[in-house]
Amino acid sequence: MRRRVGAALCVVPKKRCRSRLRDSACQAKHAASVPVEEVFQGKTVWKGTVEVFDLTGHTKAKQCYAWRHAAKDTGNEVRIVTMLGVPPVLSPRKAVQAAILSEIKSAR
Repeated sequence: MRRRVGAALCVVPKKRCRSRLRDSACQAKHAASVPVEEVFQGKTVWKGTVEVFDLTGHTKAKQCYAWRHAAKDTGNEVRIVTMLGVPPVLSPRKAVQAAILSEIKSAR
């Protein structure tokens, strides 16, 4: 199912995933649900399902990745994370890795 994307959110009903594709008039189509487990020094730092969306009409990306996880502060809130598929983020795993790295950098 295609959804019109503008400054608003692109909502895919199947997983209620939201992808922010600001300043872009493009189409997003849910392509896959990919299980990802990111392990660092023998410990799982994130495990979940990444939703993959194929994009048409976006100026820079052909895919977008989205997933949810518990908010760091309380663990009760759910946070939606989205990443455009632009180098070096060209896979669900790379999207998760980039988000983790970004969180680490912003915590410093």
